[in-house]
Amino acid sequence: MKIALVGIGKIAVDQHVPAIAASSNWELAATVSRSGTVEGIDAYTDLEEMLQSCGDIRVVSLCLPPVPRYTVAQAAIRAGRHVMLEKPPGATLSECHALEAMAREHRVSFFATWHSREAAGVAQAKQWLAGKDLHRLSVTWKEDVRRWHPGQDWIWQPGGLGVFDPGINALSIVTEILPDPIHVQSALLEVPENCQTPIAASIEFSHPKGAQVGAVFDFRQSGEQIWTIEVETGQGTLVLSEGGAKLTIDGSDLLDQDHLSLQGEYPRLYARMADLVSHGDIDMDLAPMRHVADAFTLGRRISAAPFIE
Repeated sequence: MKIALVGIGKIAVDQHVPAIAASSNWELAATVSRSGTVEGIDAYTDLEEMLQSCGDIRVVSLCLPPVPRYTVAQAAIRAGRHVMLEKPPGATLSECHALEAMAREHRVSFFATWHSREAAGVAQAKQWLAGKDLHRLSVTWKEDVRRWHPGQDWIWQPGGLGVFDPGINALSIVTEILPDPIHVQSALLEVPENCQTPIAASIEFSHPKGAQVGAVFDFRQSGEQIWTIEVETGQGTLVLSEGGAKLTIDGSDLLDQDHLSLQGEYPRLYARMADLVSHGDIDMDLAPMRHVADAFTLGRRISAAPFIE
């Protein structure tokens, strides 16, 4: 199937383009971006022009920041294109619900992706935790914003999420692997004096069976980057590290190689999109985004030092 990429920035170049190129399901036929291009691929700067000129492109994958994404997704759906969204699927929950309703009305496939759910250890972690007696779950997600988001000022603006841009990846894993639903009980948000979004956050969740569930996110990490979820149960301790790429249970590496038949998070996402299109389905799970919205609603804000790029 021919596909168009909209928004040719770092994530598109690093992840989407290679995943499409490696897939037998897809042909990258066009890009839409104000400045970015992919060598050898037809490039447009206007979405409407691409949609009108490329009637044979039935799928559009959006790699834009969250705030402008709604208008672009809306145009693609109305043009009868299937749509795949980089995480988070929108700037607000209301936008996401509206887009899903529109996709159903126009009978197109729609996929709100959560790439971290496709990390190598996540599926097996979910399987192992089923039926376990949960005591404690702790998320530690600390990375260097200057390394992973260089020059991306949008992340500090309203709708940019700040540290929740990576933090929502952790929440996407937690909501996938836990057998029971959780909800935000309290949060602390550290917001730089010159920014609109937090550079660090800590969250406490309520668990229906009384387990302790918490998360710490920080964009100020230097040296080792930490993306770890530790889960203590009555039957042992599970640790997902390296963003879910590594799984250990009671200290032993138990990652099942059968889960790795399709390598990489983004190749698995594009395989899923091909399946959705072939069956005319929609995949729109907003659980990770609800937790972020709740953290912003309940969170106590304190000032942090100004952010300097």
